[in-house]
Amino acid sequence: MDKITCIAIDDEPLALGLMVSHIQKTPFLELKAQFDNPFDAMEFLEGNQVQLLFLDIQMPDLTGVEFAQILNKNSKVIFTTAYDKYAIEGFKLEALDYLLKPISYEVFLKSANRALKHFSLVSNSETNAVANVSSNENFLFVKADYQVKRIDYSEILYFEGLKDYVKLHIESSSKPIVFHSTMKSLEEKLPKDRFMRIHRSYIVGLDNIKTIERDRILFGEERIPISKQYKVAFDDFIKRKFL
Repeated sequence: MDKITCIAIDDEPLALGLMVSHIQKTPFLELKAQFDNPFDAMEFLEGNQVQLLFLDIQMPDLTGVEFAQILNKNSKVIFTTAYDKYAIEGFKLEALDYLLKPISYEVFLKSANRALKHFSLVSNSETNAVANVSSNENFLFVKADYQVKRIDYSEILYFEGLKDYVKLHIESSSKPIVFHSTMKSLEEKLPKDRFMRIHRSYIVGLDNIKTIERDRILFGEERIPISKQYKVAFDDFIKRKFL
């Protein structure tokens, strides 16, 4: 994977300088910026994305814990502080680590390697999610249950998203096929003239829609909701098919 992009935030000049020095000598870290207060960092993050923050907890006006609570969830935090009493709060926020000052490079490097392992796993997971589905003109292949299964588009009722997994419901089986993927990567692979996303958690096969009840599509006993976010596009599709 590429270098981990990061910033350092600490109101103490000596502590900030030491953290910047540690980051710069670590080959797999890329320092994007450094800040002596959380407000400048917040402004920077509004227009820039970074993967990792080395974040001091004891800061005036806004603590590191308060700052972490409003962060983009895709960014991870390694807290730095002179006090160990904040450790529990830090780990409640799913921080990657919690470093007590003064921080030696040896201690820092162990923490940085933990971050490297985390982001490597995330990167591999995303790559595998895309690779687990491949599509063709009239069918797709799905990796599930240690097998590669061919599924004709005409069989597909709907896809149901479950975090990093997807349940594929098909006409010929009451048991769904579960495979590793994200709804986003799946949506990008499916032909838009045959499938439509109608909800954050659902993509439906347009050829197999038989009954619509208010803001729900009926597949047998299952009722799939159409959310407001996707309703306009779905209504346009239905209008084009009306006699």
